[in-house]
Amino acid sequence: MSLSLGLMITIVLAALVAWLWPAYQRKQALKEPFPAEWRKILAKNFPVYRRMPADLQLQLRQRIKLFLHQKQFTGCAGLAITDEVRVTIAASACLLILNRVTDVYAGLRYILVYPNAFLVEEEAVDGAGLVSLQAKGMLGQSWSNGKIILSWADVLKGNREFNDGNNVALHEFAHQLDNESGGTNGVPVLASAEQYEHWATVLKAEFDALRQAAFQGDPTLINYYGATAPAEFFAVVTEVFFEQPKQLAAQHPALFEQLKAYYRVDPSDWL
Repeated sequence: MSLSLGLMITIVLAALVAWLWPAYQRKQALKEPFPAEWRKILAKNFPVYRRMPADLQLQLRQRIKLFLHQKQFTGCAGLAITDEVRVTIAASACLLILNRVTDVYAGLRYILVYPNAFLVEEEAVDGAGLVSLQAKGMLGQSWSNGKIILSWADVLKGNREFNDGNNVALHEFAHQLDNESGGTNGVPVLASAEQYEHWATVLKAEFDALRQAAFQGDPTLINYYGATAPAEFFAVVTEVFFEQPKQLAAQHPALFEQLKAYYRVDPSDWL
């Protein structure tokens, strides 16, 4: 009887430790000071940080600490993973989750980083219906199995030129947020049924308009790549929202308001 009781106590204690330990580690990670060297990395590789208000800078630093505590980085094709790589990518990811009660990309575990654009093999079907594998150059990929792949050179370029509406890191991390709803379909987790209704109305109209513009070859603020699928549209307009907010607000006011409500920041205040 005593052996059974002792075993039960051991099991209960082990369960409590397994439940409480991650929360304790998270708390300890947040207590750690943000290293001065990391601040220098932000100043060099993420210059938008300097233009953000102090409260958002503090939030960003806290989220970066949690992100780096939780995620595993792997260098590919000879790239060494340094604090510069880790902090720069974490800053891009955490910019998208400010002012919100949310996990720091709970479904994401691994970040694979190549030095430059990388090749992936994709299936292609020719006119006769034959399927073959073709190599395709990529700057980034986001997977639903907890993995993101990025080109380090293009992450740097996107962050240092934070005004052209092109940012591969923001794009791929937007896909991760999209996938939190259970499917990468251009509809992330929203706060209410009313928000889903407004989101569907506005983004469908904007997506259809972009497809029409792409078909006709009309100039647009939003990259044509966003017309390939609703998921790509959400990721592309996320890039524009953070990098060209004033232009987006002027040319697509309803879309801008939907993104501002979702991300809970107004980047035009910083830029």
